[in-house]
Amino acid sequence: MKHILLAEDDFDYASILRQYLEISGFTVTWAKDGIEGLSLFDQAKPDICVFDVMMPRMDGFTLAEKIIANNPETPIVFLTAKGMKEDKIRGLKLGADDYVVKPFEADELILRINNIIKRSQRSYAPSTIVTGSIAIGAYAFDSANFSLRHKDLLYRITEKEAHLIHYLFANRNRIIKRDEILTEIWGSDDFFSGRSMDVFISRLRKYFSEDAAIAINSYRGLGLEFKIEN
Repeated sequence: MKHILLAEDDFDYASILRQYLEISGFTVTWAKDGIEGLSLFDQAKPDICVFDVMMPRMDGFTLAEKIIANNPETPIVFLTAKGMKEDKIRGLKLGADDYVVKPFEADELILRINNIIKRSQRSYAPSTIVTGSIAIGAYAFDSANFSLRHKDLLYRITEKEAHLIHYLFANRNRIIKRDEILTEIWGSDDFFSGRSMDVFISRLRKYFSEDAAIAINSYRGLGLEFKIEN
């Protein structure tokens, strides 16, 4: 039974949505605003989050930013009554997995949630398990312990980040097609998986920024290259 953290300030709307989600087989933790959603996140340990954009005290975007900062692999769906292009772009830049404009059919939301959960469960698993630490330029990468170290700087990375680093390193110094990376790591090459990948690639660029010999280059219409200069 998958767990959903629902943050929605409209009591009547949230009550109906919560009941429908529970009838559909989900466990639901309901937060009445963004502040409560943030405080409940660690306790709930949700499989997916559904956040209304417009909430008092802390809006859905700010709540998502705070959660993604430490839990980048948690899928997030935004609910909004506005069809503003700016809101949609902001949500996608955050790495949103989907974006639903109110009013919507509850069956549609359930279908989207199930598709996202299935997609998030299909991730790349290295065929060869690397034990111990391997050198990536000036970094020490330990995929088993989810860590990336550069001198005294230590990054505690997520499982998906570790898989992505492993895959890029295994295919270093060649252009890898975007759909190839998406299929291997995300299990899907759809639009939202692509936006999620962009967020992860930006994070990896920051991790590897201490070594000028390492670059993650983007080639429009072609793909990415994890380049390591000798």
